[in-house]
Amino acid sequence: MKKADTQQEQPASNQSASELISEKIASLGDWRGETLGKMRQLIQKADPDVVEELKWMGTPVWSHDGIICTGESYKSVVKLTFAKGAALPDPARLFNSSLDGNVRRAIDIHAGEAVDEAAFKALIHAAIALNSATKIKPAKKARA
Repeated sequence: MKKADTQQEQPASNQSASELISEKIASLGDWRGETLGKMRQLIQKADPDVVEELKWMGTPVWSHDGIICTGESYKSVVKLTFAKGAALPDPARLFNSSLDGNVRRAIDIHAGEAVDEAAFKALIHAAIALNSATKIKPAKKARA
C-alpha cells in the first residue's frame, strides 16, 4: 500500500465525539433516533457550552463541570440518565425511571411520547448548577 493511500483513509477515531453521536443518532433510523436527536438539541439549547463525549461502549454523554446526563437507546425506550438526578428538583416529575437509587435518576421516553421542553431545560440547568457547586476546586498552595 502506498503512503498516499493511507493518508486518504481517516479512521473513525479521528472523528469528534459530536460527529460520532450524530452518526449514532442517524444509524438508529427510527423514532429512537428522532427522539434522541431532539433531546440532544434541547440539551444544547439549554447549555450552549455543553461538552459531548462518548463513553462506556459508545454511550453519548453530555457534561458541564461533570456529567449532566447520558443518552441511551433500547428497543422500546430512549433513556436519559442524570448522573446526580436524585439531588435535583423535579417539580414536573420528568424522572420516571431509576427512582430507587440514591444518586441517579432517568427519564424513559417511549415511542410517541413528548417531554415537557421547559421542564427538561430547567432540569439541565439544575444539573449544571449542582455540578458547578460541587466541582472540586484546586487546593490553594501553602505559603512558604
